[in-house]
Amino acid sequence: MNDTPPTIMHDLGGAPRFMCEPVDVSPHALTDFDREVDAIRQILGQKKVMSVDELRRGIESLPEAQYFGLGYYERWLRSICTILLEKRVIAEAELDAALEAAARDAGC
Repeated sequence: MNDTPPTIMHDLGGAPRFMCEPVDVSPHALTDFDREVDAIRQILGQKKVMSVDELRRGIESLPEAQYFGLGYYERWLRSICTILLEKRVIAEAELDAALEAAARDAGC
């Protein structure tokens, strides 16, 4: 039996595939999307709907392919949606309808 606990996606310390990759520390500007996701998270925190710890848990529980396929604030948004669904703050049908409307507005 293996007593080693499984690692979760944010726990990359010592992972051979990441040990020799340089870290991009160059400054970058936030996009409107980034600011909007951060604002949503701040409002949810101020209203005590969800905490930063819950946000982190949601990000850390993303499957590997999603974790590495999403950008930083995209991970935040995925976590926020998951937590709001778990807490029944929003229903899946409401989320689906909002996503469909956003796709239509974006011309997708």
